[in-house]
Amino acid sequence: MSEIIKNRYEFVLLFDVENGNPNGDPDMGNMPRIDPQTGHGIVTDVCLKRKIRDYTEIVKNEEQGYEIYVKSGAVLNLQNKKAYDELKIKPSEKKPTDAKLTEFMCRNFFDIRTFGAVMTTKVNCGQVRGPVQLNFGRSIDPIYQQEITVTRLAVTKVEDTEKGQTMGKKQIVPYALYRTEGYISANLAQKTTKFNEDDLELLWDSLINMFEHDHSASRGKMSARKLIIFKHKNELGCCQSHILFDKIKVENILDGDLPPRSFADYRVTISDEIPDGVEMIEKL
Repeated sequence: MSEIIKNRYEFVLLFDVENGNPNGDPDMGNMPRIDPQTGHGIVTDVCLKRKIRDYTEIVKNEEQGYEIYVKSGAVLNLQNKKAYDELKIKPSEKKPTDAKLTEFMCRNFFDIRTFGAVMTTKVNCGQVRGPVQLNFGRSIDPIYQQEITVTRLAVTKVEDTEKGQTMGKKQIVPYALYRTEGYISANLAQKTTKFNEDDLELLWDSLINMFEHDHSASRGKMSARKLIIFKHKNELGCCQSHILFDKIKVENILDGDLPPRSFADYRVTISDEIPDGVEMIEKL
């Protein structure tokens, strides 16, 4: 493992979707998530963290120190039991008195080291706050939720053969540009999970490439467009995060009433007036 991070960071990720559903809402028939008061699209932090986890699993392929705690088919009590087996301790529901249990989980699971985890299930490994946190992604403009009818020629059961083709639905956004903001606390990395410089580079790589391995018929064309990072000179930080976020403006440059249909329909402006002690880095 490399050195634990010593600098605070904030970052802004711009990503878009074309003819796809970036994050369906199961309470609304899997229609794209939306703010009902403004019509802006929403992508949850949980959705984005899932893509980061999946990308890490592909890149690292369960390399030691980069296992994924929350993944499809995982039984969390069995994941927790690995720490007890390593220390040759009998599993317990009580709050662990041996800090080595939690340390083992942070050391072996990338997503715990990054996002933290509540591991207080029947096999208790404690609870940790992760240094990396994401806000909900939110579209720059209100989105248009479109439901498209598709035909299905095959049938499932023999008795349905007489029906011929049947109909189905796809829920899409014709186009939307989303913005999400994130925070990385060097203080929490130092005190709790030991999130390190190698982990940080993997996180940047994940944010840039996570959509490239997540294509599906329902998600359409999704792309990371810009990743802008603010690096503070120390652990404490040199200014409030919202001051840095306000340095990045995204505006629709179309004339008239036409809706945006590509990233080229927007202008991204980054102010040159960055506070002292903060370095701005563009990864995309």
